[in-house]
Amino acid sequence: MQTIDQACVNTLRFLAADQVEKAKSGHPGFPLGTAPLMYTIWDRFMNYNPADPNWFNRDRFILSPGHGSALMYAMLHVAGYDLPMEELKNFRQWGSKTPGHPENGHTPGVDASTGPLGHGFAMGVGFAMAEAMLAARYNKPEFAVVDHYTYGITSDGDLMEGVSCEAASLAGTLGLGKLIYLYDDNKITIEGSTDCAFSEDVEMRFKAYGWQVLRVADSEDVEAMEAAIKEAQADTEHPSLIIVRTHIGYGSPKQDKASCHGEPLGADALKATKENAGWDPEKMFYVPEEVAARFAAKLPACAAAQKAWNDKLEAYAVAYPELAQELNNRIDDKFMVNLESLEAIFKETAKTATREASGEIIQKLAMQLPELVGGSADLGPSNKTIINAEGFFSKEDRAGRNIHYGVREHAMGVVMNGIALHGGFIPFGGTFLVFADFLRPAIRMSALMGQRVIYVLTHDSIALGEDGPTHQPIETTMGLRLIPNVSVIRPADALETATAWQQACLNLKQPTCLLLSRQKLPVLHDYAEVVHANAYKGAYVLSPAKAEAKAILIGTGSEVHLALEAQAKLAEEGIDVSVVSMPSWDAFEKQGAEYKEAVLPAGVAKIAIEAGVPYGWSRYTGNENNAIGITTFGASAPGDLLMEKYGFTVENVVAKVHEVLK
Repeated sequence: MQTIDQACVNTLRFLAADQVEKAKSGHPGFPLGTAPLMYTIWDRFMNYNPADPNWFNRDRFILSPGHGSALMYAMLHVAGYDLPMEELKNFRQWGSKTPGHPENGHTPGVDASTGPLGHGFAMGVGFAMAEAMLAARYNKPEFAVVDHYTYGITSDGDLMEGVSCEAASLAGTLGLGKLIYLYDDNKITIEGSTDCAFSEDVEMRFKAYGWQVLRVADSEDVEAMEAAIKEAQADTEHPSLIIVRTHIGYGSPKQDKASCHGEPLGADALKATKENAGWDPEKMFYVPEEVAARFAAKLPACAAAQKAWNDKLEAYAVAYPELAQELNNRIDDKFMVNLESLEAIFKETAKTATREASGEIIQKLAMQLPELVGGSADLGPSNKTIINAEGFFSKEDRAGRNIHYGVREHAMGVVMNGIALHGGFIPFGGTFLVFADFLRPAIRMSALMGQRVIYVLTHDSIALGEDGPTHQPIETTMGLRLIPNVSVIRPADALETATAWQQACLNLKQPTCLLLSRQKLPVLHDYAEVVHANAYKGAYVLSPAKAEAKAILIGTGSEVHLALEAQAKLAEEGIDVSVVSMPSWDAFEKQGAEYKEAVLPAGVAKIAIEAGVPYGWSRYTGNENNAIGITTFGASAPGDLLMEKYGFTVENVVAKVHEVLK
């Protein structure tokens, strides 16, 4: 007779294997091997409430190897989340709540979308940082209003990825003691034994990172895993990695073989696996009564835990009304961004780099928004991303709103995704625009999950100058525009930068990339009213033609000023053109057809000017030849000279207008 633990573990195993078998697609090996790990966390430790999957003070759980999603769905179903058996039977099918990899916001109970290996691991670091920052600001000796753990399962593949190494180093440095991962040490990859490409001593590596490392010799030993997690909880100074010796495809004819990783077991092998476990081989999608009863019995305690927290918040509001209101506003995402106050910063400023303007805006926003936290990939002084009046988040200062990410762009982006997913924050992170390629997988996941993450990307063109082509973005801007659900804003001056920041904060369901100049740009004081009223629309007529426009010059960022200069020169020649500032393609595309026609009317020649590749501008100009851009890498020289050498001159713009109007 099976113990209740064995019955629960096997239920999870076979619910997962049945999903894969029915779909004829998926990964059965991981669930068969790691079901005991999942069960131990959720049965013995997880603080959750299926009736409210987004309860703010719940423990967070991350399945970093997202290909094991069938196990996650099995767990959520058994635990009582709104994931009925029919959804498990529709695994990987159109319209189901059980997609091939877990998707936050799609399946109740999934705290993070995972699939790209290493990302779940790094997002967990973000969760733990968020919990620590909120606890430092709001907890009082008698009121621990923010108090939860981040648990997860990680894998060989996760730990091979560079992003997990970056994040693990950061987590150890920060001493995130409420971050606990169980490591599925099954020694198998898709291509065979892990020895073929992964031979280091993981225990020693993580100890070097500053983690507590524990071991469990037998994955079937639930009590040993429970003891290890309790030991992990007792160490509040270090994150914990619990190495559990597992067996991929446990109990199946394909145990410990790569062949069970990414394909169904097959009917005969699945039957044999169930028989080996003392399970009825004829039953599919089966939950024994005693297993259902065990998890059903937890539901009153789940609800009681949330009610106790709600009651604590009410008492907290009496004792600390201002802090309570602030915390509730952060939980509910209630905030205001005063655009006029941001624009007012530059009332007396004639000329400034948009990165400098962004830095000043951050100071003002930090006073308006306690939820704003940020950092940089070791480029804070260059990106102007440091909140001057606040400290740095560290072991010693959990309340610091600045984050030292170190030279870790990829981890920075993914950690910010974790902070955003946790809730209660508007995270931003900076680096040079050219290094957005290190961030691209994180930006893509920000967009896929619909998370408000702000990427501050400075030194946005060849005009950065002497650092040379390795640091000069050419294709990067256009590449970012290709990612669905990403707002890319390249402001022309300090006033557009103010609007850009406002919109970035208001983009609740998408990330924003702010592309900012190193070189100083004139503040558009003469156009302040039109900028204020229209910049958020993505494109607008900045300087209309005095009569009938013969052509429209479309500029972004620093090239808007070039367009204005060219407009004046053409006017001297009797050629009337208008100038459109287009800081954001995606924002412009959200406008109505009538507005878009008013800004870029059909039948009028259009020339785009942007210090990047011209490819794609034909959607607005009608012809890719009607774009002044760059199709080669840059060079090392002063920025002004480079702009001249690469054709960003009044003379060249005027010549292009003449060419187009022939």
